Amino acid sequence: MTGRRASVVGAGHTRFGVRPEGPRELLRAAVDGAFQSVDRGAVRSDVTEAFLGSLGFSGWQIGNASAVLAEEARILGAPVTHVENACASAGFALRAGVAAIESGRQDLVLVAGLEKMTDAPSRRRRYWLGVSGDTEWERLAGLTFAGVYGLIASRHMAEFGTPAEALAQVAVKNHANGALNPNAQFQKPVTREKVLEAPRVADPLGLLDCCPVTDGAAAVLLASETVAKRFTDTPIYVSGTGASSDSLALQERASLTSLAATRRAADAAFRQAGFDRSAVSLLEVHDCFTIAELVALEDLGFAPPGGAARMTLEGETRLGGRCPVNPDGGLKAKGHPIGATGASQAYEVFLQLRGAAGRRQVPHAERALTHNVGGSGASATVTLFSVS
Repeated sequence: MTGRRASVVGAGHTRFGVRPEGPRELLRAAVDGAFQSVDRGAVRSDVTEAFLGSLGFSGWQIGNASAVLAEEARILGAPVTHVENACASAGFALRAGVAAIESGRQDLVLVAGLEKMTDAPSRRRRYWLGVSGDTEWERLAGLTFAGVYGLIASRHMAEFGTPAEALAQVAVKNHANGALNPNAQFQKPVTREKVLEAPRVADPLGLLDCCPVTDGAAAVLLASETVAKRFTDTPIYVSGTGASSDSLALQERASLTSLAATRRAADAAFRQAGFDRSAVSLLEVHDCFTIAELVALEDLGFAPPGGAARMTLEGETRLGGRCPVNPDGGLKAKGHPIGATGASQAYEVFLQLRGAAGRRQVPHAERALTHNVGGSGASATVTLFSVS
């Protein structure tokens, strides 16, 4: 470690949803947006390394997808690494980019995330969503991705008395936030009654407890502290990173109501950052299902075990609340193109900490956290950002 900090100096994002563009076009648009957002401009030849987060959903370019990023970003010659860690692919790609800066090896790094999901038939989608979990025991026994989180929700309710209304309120809040985000897949509020009455997908989870199938891409430009002011007067610094892993299959874990990988990643990030949880202005957490947001708040240390339901029902996590969570709508409303989510979270933080998030702006935001989970929690990364 050289003591150098990484900072975000530019970020780009496509609209999430059912997109007519192919993967290359989505990736190109996000990268172009990142370069265009740099206040004083950045030359592509200045990028000396890049990382692409992508699962390769439905079989698109499973081999050597990194070469596609080099082509579409117009950085041929720079080394590019494809990072695949299921839904946490871009979060781990971001961590790798930060490490390249902190090591002193690079001064300007591109990190992008991409997934094209909606062009596959539903049967093939279910297959690809399932590959992020345990194959030997869970998937071949018929357990779906929604089924995994249905088990987590059922156990959380049994252990802590978590009411269905708390899960529904997560969806209500995130859809309200998504309605303020022009890049969100869903931009229409929902009521708690509508969430509770939605068709069951994996009891106790209904249709509106689940994130959608989504196309999209996001990208960020990372600069070393020594050159960041060449690009902007308001870089957003990466204050701490943490990552961890756990058993792939649920039956191998000590608890169904807590993700040990998230807890360890959060503790590592806060140790590096040197500030505590009370200093965080907003959180971007991995809410692939409504129960996942509640579990995340508890594992990240913002609520005691079983306490996230009360926080949510009392409005602490809404915009204007004590602890705003997922101001961009989260995976639930913004959408979840698997490989793009970690970079999308960093994009939202970039806007929020620069006071550029428009109607969803968190007032006086100075520090933020992103939390990206792979599969059902076998991989997790937490990143902390600050304005200084």
